[in-house]
Amino acid sequence: MTSSKNISLLGSTGSIGCNVLEVVRHYPGRFRVVGLAAGNNIKLLRDQIEAFHPLLVSVADETLAGDLIQSLPRGWGERVLVGRSGNEEVARLAEADLVVSAIVGAAGLTPTMAAIEAGKDIALANKETLVMAGDLVMKAVARQGVQLLPIDSEHNAIAQALEAGRHQDIHRLILTASGGPFRNTAARELWEVTPEQALSHPNWSMGRKISIDSATLMNKGLEVIEAHWLFGVPVEQIEVLVHPQSIVHSMVEYIDGSVVAQMGIPDMRIPIVYALSYPERLRLGLPRLNLSKCGDLSFSPPDFERFPALQLAYKACKRGGTMPTALNAANEVAVEAFLTGKIRFPEIALVVAETLSRAEFKEADRIATVLAMDLAARMLAESVVEALMIKTDNRRQQKKS
Repeated sequence: MTSSKNISLLGSTGSIGCNVLEVVRHYPGRFRVVGLAAGNNIKLLRDQIEAFHPLLVSVADETLAGDLIQSLPRGWGERVLVGRSGNEEVARLAEADLVVSAIVGAAGLTPTMAAIEAGKDIALANKETLVMAGDLVMKAVARQGVQLLPIDSEHNAIAQALEAGRHQDIHRLILTASGGPFRNTAARELWEVTPEQALSHPNWSMGRKISIDSATLMNKGLEVIEAHWLFGVPVEQIEVLVHPQSIVHSMVEYIDGSVVAQMGIPDMRIPIVYALSYPERLRLGLPRLNLSKCGDLSFSPPDFERFPALQLAYKACKRGGTMPTALNAANEVAVEAFLTGKIRFPEIALVVAETLSRAEFKEADRIATVLAMDLAARMLAESVVEALMIKTDNRRQQKKS
């Protein structure tokens, strides 16, 4: 009989986190939740605590922790932690066998590293961890002898396709992209795009930040960098193809010309259960992929001119050092600025490009160096956003006069 696997879940109230808990509900005898780390949604976190009875939880700040403790039974005071240190404690929890890293953005780096250093296996849904500090993370994985399995559908697909051959026989990795909601939108029309339109993904239900990244194709750029580190393949051997149907999740081409693809319906629970149960496969009761009803499956190269964010990611990866960290930090600032109406959709990539041009290159030799670049790049990006806002205001004033 297979024993239960204890899980600490970082980012429990996000889209991936909620899907992880759906899988746990489906297999209550196989998985047990021992730790939960969330951000600001304490109402949902409280429901998760009642459903899964974790040993330890973490929230964003002291005020939220106080509100959560008041809503829980007596004795929870010491079991509710706060902030980055709280996330790291949940990640290091002694009882955890596997840590699911699903915190959105740069905030996922330090708790993921804490889990690796504590000897925990990792199911990784936070691509920023490898974008920011891929070399350091993969060296820590090797040093600690832990397993790192990707949850992102594209990298999970590649991991499955790599079961078919040897690493030295890889010719290239092919990441598929849906193309987002604007794959057929004219470049001039992108200047009028609203946040609501950009958040409406045609195939996947995702969080706000990743939905915007999908619309700009920055998400695919971050995935290129992640794949470079995760699979040890030069960035020149990683290709992106736009595949609107989201049926082929990614492919591996081997030196003999064979192309191995992983296919399935677009449902994140499939890669999640693969990562949680590896090397075993579990039934989920989801609809089966019916190829006779899929229609045509199409593939095309991405348009780098309309979606320059993807090209920026390739350039940052080739430059190396702290440039991918700067790319990610600037993108997070720019996405938030777009969502709050400060800049327009095409200006997201403009903010990132300008930040990269100003950022000081350094070797990513320590986590402290990476975090310092993250902070510096955010400050640079914020100054670029402010300059764009002033420029837009001046243009509006000239039109009025």
